[in-house]
Amino acid sequence: MRDGSFSFRDVWKAKQRLNSMVETTPLIYSEALSGKLNSHVYLKLEHLHPTGSFKLRGAANKIMSLSEHEREKGVATFSTGNHGIAVAYVAKRLNIPCVVCISNRVPLEKVNRLKRLEARVEVVGSNQDDAEAYCYQLEKDEGMSVVKPFDDLEVIAGQGTIGLEIMEQLPEVGEVIVPLSGGGLLSGVGFSLKSIDSSVQITGVSMEKSAVMYESLKQGKPITLQEEDTLADSLLGGLGPDNQYTFAMTGEYMDGAELVSEQAIADGILYLLEHHKMAVEGAAASGVGLLLDKGRRAHDNIVVIISGNNIDHQTIEQLMNKR
Repeated sequence: MRDGSFSFRDVWKAKQRLNSMVETTPLIYSEALSGKLNSHVYLKLEHLHPTGSFKLRGAANKIMSLSEHEREKGVATFSTGNHGIAVAYVAKRLNIPCVVCISNRVPLEKVNRLKRLEARVEVVGSNQDDAEAYCYQLEKDEGMSVVKPFDDLEVIAGQGTIGLEIMEQLPEVGEVIVPLSGGGLLSGVGFSLKSIDSSVQITGVSMEKSAVMYESLKQGKPITLQEEDTLADSLLGGLGPDNQYTFAMTGEYMDGAELVSEQAIADGILYLLEHHKMAVEGAAASGVGLLLDKGRRAHDNIVVIISGNNIDHQTIEQLMNKR
């Protein structure tokens, strides 16, 4: 960042730290999408992590940076699901107490996954802001370290390792399409890629409903929106009234943002299922939905980050029945 609080060295250190916990994910060529767009389209398969999403990177980097005393006290987090699953997974691997605070909007499949990872699950309120407030109360009452879902430099550095891998796997990359919510993923990926090659286009993609970062950037400050039901439930959640990093970093490193309809997200889910045999969640399919809806891009060598696979069978079945 401009104030010097974050550097490329932080991302590189995260990559070294994560070697024992996080494997490099594949970057595959999509013949179907490439043919449809008359461009070279690649998919970065972040849904292949043991936790089912890219969130493992940031959570692991943050927790592994804690002192021994902090680890003994345990960790707590607030999450729409994927980040909570990642924190619970790392905590279990390192034998650290863990509490995950979620809202009642989180799908049942993700709640069950948290419980299987032996996390203490606290369901609080109807949005992520309610869960966040309770999480910080746990920090005061029980001395736990809060692992933020996105607005933390260690978390951002962890997500930034995706950018390092993309550049190693495809040095000629022209555009990277990144699911956009709180901005942790885009901040890390955008920072990493532009630190190496400032010409790489970074495009954020959000759903039309409750796109908090998109609307916040338009208004020039973090705002709060009422959450609405969406296939891209992982992209829900606020930026927090005291956002320190991701609002500014997203604005600095993102070249443009686009919104996709619920139909486009559904089309993305079914397209990946049909052409790549991948069952992914709405947020992960949003970039593919954007390509299917908008068509040809200005850049060749396009990378779409497939961010997670935590989707329930009922949702897939409903989408297939509507075709």
